[in-house]
This record gives sequence, C-alpha cells and structure tokens, in this order.
Amino acid sequence: MRKHSVKSAAIVGASLLVLAACGSNKTEGGGTTGGSCDTSKGTLTVGVVAPLSGNLSALGVGIKQSAELAVDEANKKCTVPGFKLTVSAQDDEANPAKGAQAATKLSTDPNVVGVVGTLNSSVAQTVQPILRDKKIPQVSPANTNPSLTRGNDFLTAPKRQFDNYFRVCTTDDLQGPYAANYLVEKAGKKKIAIITDGKTYGDGLAAELSKQVAKKGGTIVGTEKVGEKDTDFSGVIAKIKALAPEAVYYGGEYPVAGPLSKQMKDAGLDVPVMGGDGIFDGKYIELGGKEGDLATSVGAPTESLATAKAFVDAYKAKFGKEDYAAYGAFSYDAANAIIGGLAKTVEGGTWDESKRDAMLTNVGAYSGSGATGAVKFDQYGDSTNKVLTVYSVTSGKWKDVQTGEFTG
Repeated sequence: MRKHSVKSAAIVGASLLVLAACGSNKTEGGGTTGGSCDTSKGTLTVGVVAPLSGNLSALGVGIKQSAELAVDEANKKCTVPGFKLTVSAQDDEANPAKGAQAATKLSTDPNVVGVVGTLNSSVAQTVQPILRDKKIPQVSPANTNPSLTRGNDFLTAPKRQFDNYFRVCTTDDLQGPYAANYLVEKAGKKKIAIITDGKTYGDGLAAELSKQVAKKGGTIVGTEKVGEKDTDFSGVIAKIKALAPEAVYYGGEYPVAGPLSKQMKDAGLDVPVMGGDGIFDGKYIELGGKEGDLATSVGAPTESLATAKAFVDAYKAKFGKEDYAAYGAFSYDAANAIIGGLAKTVEGGTWDESKRDAMLTNVGAYSGSGATGAVKFDQYGDSTNKVLTVYSVTSGKWKDVQTGEFTG
C-alpha cells in the first residue's frame, strides 16, 4: 500500500479555495443563504459496489472512500446546483451473488444516478445487466477483463455489450502482454509457469500473457490452478518446481499470491512471482510476497502524476492514515465522471427517471482531467488511457520500474 506525505499548508490553501468557491455560488429558489449551496431540490445518490469486508477489503475501502471524497468535494463546490449528493456503499464481498444483491438494492432507488464499481470482473458480470435494465450508469475503477465491454471476441469482432457500462482503467488484453514483454525482454525469464485461481479476472489475464510470451520466444512450461480460499500450495508447488521455471505468473489476487510466493521460496523454488493489478497492494508483501516479485497495475504511479496531487492531499486530509490503495484515484475519477454527467443532465432543472437516457449519454461523453490523467471513454465504454506500470518488491515495498503503453 502506497504511502504519501501531506503538506498542511497545501491542505489549508485548498480548503480556503473550496470555501471561497462555495461561498461565491449564488443560491437558487428555496436555497439557503450565507455561503451554503442550494439543496432545495433534494438528495441524489451515487452508489458504490465493492468488497468492504473480507480479504479484498483493503482495495474496496479505498474505492468507497475515494468516491466519498469526490461527492464531498462536489457538494462543497455546488457542482450540481439544487441537489445534495450522497454515497450509498454496498458490500459485495467479492462475490458475484452478493454483487447482484447490491446492484438490485441500488437499482430500486429512483434517486441513484450512477454506480462506482465493481472491483472484480466476475462480480461485474452479474451487476452489469441489473443496472442496464434500469439504465443506471456503472463506471468501474478496476475491472480489467476486456469481454465486459467488447464481448468474448474482443480482439477480432469487438461489440459493445452494455451501453450503461464504462471503466476508467485499461484492460487485460494490454496488461497481460505488457507483463509478458517485461518478463521475457527486461527480466530475461524465458521459461514461465502459470498458476491461476480459476476466476474470470485471473484466467483472462493469464491467457493474454501466455499468448504474448510465445510471441516473444518464451515458453509456458506448465499451468496449474488453485482455489481462492486455499492456504496450502505444496502440491501445486511440487508440480511447478519439477518444471524448473525461471518465473511464475499468478492470475488472481493478493490473498493467495502472497502466501504462494512465500511457500514457493520455502520449498526451494526461489524465482520471481509476477501478477497483475490484483496483487498490487501492500497486503501482498505482508502476506509473504518476497523481494524481486513483480506486478503490473493500471495507470502511472499515482504519486508521480501532477494531476493526482490535489486528490492525494485531500484524501489524506479527510481519511488520515488510511490509504486509497491501488484503485482509489480511479474510483475518484469514476465518481467524478458520474457527477459530471449528472451536472450536464440536470443543468439547473430537476431529476427524474425520464432523464436516465440523457444521463447515459452524458456520462459516455464525459471528458476531464482526473487524478489518473485524462478521463475519457471510447465507443465501447473503455478508457482511452492505456498507460500501465510494472512494480517490483524492493526493500519491502513496491517500487515502480517501468511505465508506458503496450506497443506490441
């Protein structure tokens, strides 16, 4: 989990600017005076669906709190005149069935204007159709499986799947090959074993990596599966060790990947473990991730972006020592895309469900400078920002070692 310093002077200055902006906003009919925003038209809700409990809660809480920050700032700036915005966060427990329940609950509320989420691609598959049926925009900060936007034939015959679904992160058909290029060309690992957890995200990411490894002259020496709740990996490690791989690629998330890396080393298979954005969290290292292990993640390192400074400072001011984790900046941008689309949709008028079509159009047309850089969607609902970063465990922390776009 990444740490950042906060300069109190910058926060005080930012706070004064926010207060000044709010104080200068003219009130509308029925609104209060004395520097407050007019909220006479009622309260509208931005939903969040993410794992707020369980093994992936570090990522989910970062998503939730970053969306709350975006909403809080919008309320202070009177971004949607006449309305107060609030967040309704639902815990999907990284479980598709729970995600469906969360989406159903949100979709029954006529004042829900959009949903930030989900974390897991497998959960997104159950949430997408529920929100689509109510024409509620869903903007994911973290889903990377390409089929969610472009269908199963995403490489040869891409087709928009859900007109209400968008994401602000890039996809695994770029992330997997980007990781493969680094492993084979930069790290010099030609013999690679693959282990996945069998879920949509892990299998899809590993499949894309596997194809690119072959293109670059490497070899996948073997493929194994583990369960996402497994704790003893001795059997799989013994099979993989016999194949003498130079690296192991794990398709899945940090609760399994961390202990797997430690058990591999303890068993004498001391080679780098690499994974995708699902393992890029400080918890991976806490659970056993070792020196030299690798991960890719979407976007550039947040702390390296000038556009992210205001987000980082504001997040730390609001939530203290709690970190925004891997997807906080993306969640902040996702929430702001929804808020920006809403402001355009109501434009001084009222909100009702007859405006949902316009809301989808306006979210799709949203363009802005966000914490992660330029935020804009293509014709499939995918982010136009294709930047990726490789990180390495160095002196007990994740350190970025390469940032760029996949070029083939």
